[in-house]
Amino acid sequence: MYQWNFDIVWSYRWLFLTGTGVTIALTIAIVVLGLIVGLAAGVAQLSRSPVLRWTSWLYIEMFRLTPLLVLLLWFYYALPIMTGIKLDAITAAVVTLTLYGGSFYAEVIRGGIVSIEPGQSEAGLALGMTPGRVMRRIVLPQAIKRMIPPLMNQSIIQFKNTSLVSVLAVPDLLYQGQVIAMDTYRALEVYTVIAAIYFIVLLPLTIIVKAAETSLARSN
Repeated sequence: MYQWNFDIVWSYRWLFLTGTGVTIALTIAIVVLGLIVGLAAGVAQLSRSPVLRWTSWLYIEMFRLTPLLVLLLWFYYALPIMTGIKLDAITAAVVTLTLYGGSFYAEVIRGGIVSIEPGQSEAGLALGMTPGRVMRRIVLPQAIKRMIPPLMNQSIIQFKNTSLVSVLAVPDLLYQGQVIAMDTYRALEVYTVIAAIYFIVLLPLTIIVKAAETSLARSN
């Protein structure tokens, strides 16, 4: 029978806290940047320009259909060989996760925009509004309300995706846990604590998403 011992793990609590802080900071960065990239790509998908549409489509599909772990390794190891641009581990992680998450955000944003009845845009144009103003004043305010739940769900996935950056030795929660496990030989306790931390951080966010979905369903 395995004898659990969390006392040893407790002595490394500051490493767990440091790793959690890095994970949260990384998540905030990639969510904000990913939303910016996703908004640009999502709007480009609806552009009248074939170049913008095909370029954004190629970007979205390339990142959505490629495993994230492969992308992380490619940006960190292959990109410097091909371009001479060397990225440190954190920069490579942020760039990769931003582009990866942005491809999924783009589809959510595109779907939210096209869900708005075309008649509303046509009415705005008939009143003399420019297409850009119609988008800003009529379409986006309504679409954003519908986008919030799926965008938050995707952001939760982004938080969990950060665990993969440990392969680049980024000192996130999982990487710090690996260090602790090798130092203490208490892998079961260490990874149990890591799982508990992810659960504690994500549970409130999941509840908020569920409440937002319920509120949206009622308003509709």
